[in-house]
Amino acid sequence: MCRHLAYLGPTTSPAEILLRPAYGLYHQSWSPRLQRYGTVNADGFGFGWFTAGDPEPARYRRAVPIWADENLPDLARVLRTHALLAAVRSATAGTAAGAAAAAPYTGDGWLFSHNGALPGWPGTAGKIAELLDPADLLELETRVDSALVWALLRRRLRAGQEVGDALAATVAEIVQHTDARLNLLVTDGRQIAATTWGDTLFHRLELGRSVLVASEPGDDGPGWTPVPERSVLLATPEAVVVRPLDPTAALREDRVR
Repeated sequence: MCRHLAYLGPTTSPAEILLRPAYGLYHQSWSPRLQRYGTVNADGFGFGWFTAGDPEPARYRRAVPIWADENLPDLARVLRTHALLAAVRSATAGTAAGAAAAAPYTGDGWLFSHNGALPGWPGTAGKIAELLDPADLLELETRVDSALVWALLRRRLRAGQEVGDALAATVAEIVQHTDARLNLLVTDGRQIAATTWGDTLFHRLELGRSVLVASEPGDDGPGWTPVPERSVLLATPEAVVVRPLDPTAALREDRVR
């Protein structure tokens, strides 16, 4: 499992979101308070961010623990962004190592992270991979379960499916084949979308100003709202909408075959 977060709001530095909160993502890399699987997230980290006027995000990813990157404090201090997605990694057994295995994954203007696992990897991958075209498989960044999940979701987004429906259908497809944990998180710099399926998720909305969606609260301040298990979340600084994730209904309504 991993810890991840996404932010939309006034322009700020990544340091304010990742490093400075008392129990923020930096702290969660070695001492998460609510993580259900695993104890540390030391198998790499990454963050992606959007800048004004550019629809394609930038990324910074490393294979080392976030606390071991001596360049990060300065980089996170001087960058500025209005939209960010970040994750610290606890690798699924059998998956590849390296920076390419660290979230966020990207494509078509999206940033993506997967907090979870496909148990039995890579043995469980075969039937799931059959859901994809060969061209989709060739685009996988690396041999990890999260990259395969991203390919399934990206296929739907490319077909024009609404992001909440695409997330729900992706989860529904996968859980037909394996008892997966699938807390998924995406942003295109204008909205955040996420699922809860096997681990915790919270949001904090400052109405009309900012929204933060995270695996667990980064501080003990007010405003953190837990997202129920088996839900889809859609968030902007103007509103947060949470709806149940029903796999049967998601597949019945799915428009991507």
